[in-house]
Amino acid sequence: MYEQVNNINLPTDSSIVSNISRDKLLTLYQDMLLGRNFEDMCAQMYYRGKMFGFVHLYNGQEAVSSGIIKELDSQDYVCSTYRDHVHALSKGVSAKSVMAELFGKETGCSHGRGGSMHIFSAKHNFLGGFAFIGEGIPIAIGSAFQSIYKKQILQKNNLLSVTVCFFGDGTTNNGQFFECLNMAVLWKLPVIFVVENNQWAIGMAHHRATSSPEIYKKAQAFGLQGIEVDGMDVLAVNSVAKKAIARARLGEGPTLIEALTYRFRGHSLADPDELRSREEKSAWLARDPIKRLKKYIIENSISSLDDLNNIEVTVKKYIDDSINFALSSPEPQIKDLKRYLFVEDDE
Repeated sequence: MYEQVNNINLPTDSSIVSNISRDKLLTLYQDMLLGRNFEDMCAQMYYRGKMFGFVHLYNGQEAVSSGIIKELDSQDYVCSTYRDHVHALSKGVSAKSVMAELFGKETGCSHGRGGSMHIFSAKHNFLGGFAFIGEGIPIAIGSAFQSIYKKQILQKNNLLSVTVCFFGDGTTNNGQFFECLNMAVLWKLPVIFVVENNQWAIGMAHHRATSSPEIYKKAQAFGLQGIEVDGMDVLAVNSVAKKAIARARLGEGPTLIEALTYRFRGHSLADPDELRSREEKSAWLARDPIKRLKKYIIENSISSLDDLNNIEVTVKKYIDDSINFALSSPEPQIKDLKRYLFVEDDE
């Protein structure tokens, strides 16, 4: 019930890339660039005192977010973690509203009440970041259940909406993980569990924290399809995502995807990152997913270097605009302190 899709040679594996158009490749490239540059700017703003609290950046893991979320439809749902900025951007939440939220401004996607770990957008079916590990998994189960309920009980004729739930390797030793895998299989829910195995749970190396380091094999206990994929290869991730999403949408049940990836920064911007060796970090930096895709695009004459440079300029301007928007946005007002605690009447 499980398989490996790992260490794929990106430039020569035609079985992975043959069905991906030029436009799709450039979309994936642009989305990964957006995530990387947005997070780099977050670091600058944090150290300038524009952001407060804990800020967890996603640098290095972009292939997972882009490869999976860019395969979803607008009707589909995403549950994230405290490392949620880039997931939200991939789902279509604007950089302006995410940046304003990080600045604690009223124009933020959570009206400045959530901050870095609680990005949320009902409009985009982005069900939020969660400060504690494992919190999003039961939420994802509920989201997937309502999709089944609408079709089977309310007799809605539309296709099933798929829910993708992201979490890290440290979560997979927690009770919610196992309970929700069991329920998902029992009810054949249209949910995809994505383990972003970045090798470290804060300061604990993954291989030291679990008796079964190959997380995707844990799916076997529940009769669930488990897949391991090279999380530094956006095309490999996208190939796996297509199949898992199609299965879920057809009512064939959930999938567990373990994406082997790495964060290029510390656990948070408050982390001096002294526990990981230089050799380990260098080895993973050499597999940078953005550079790998850029190399593939150029070597296979899919697009020119000028085109890719133009994409980079566009992305940077988009992020600069988000900074200016956040800086100029108003702070929440004291009189609204108790707003947004309950559903409000629009009338």
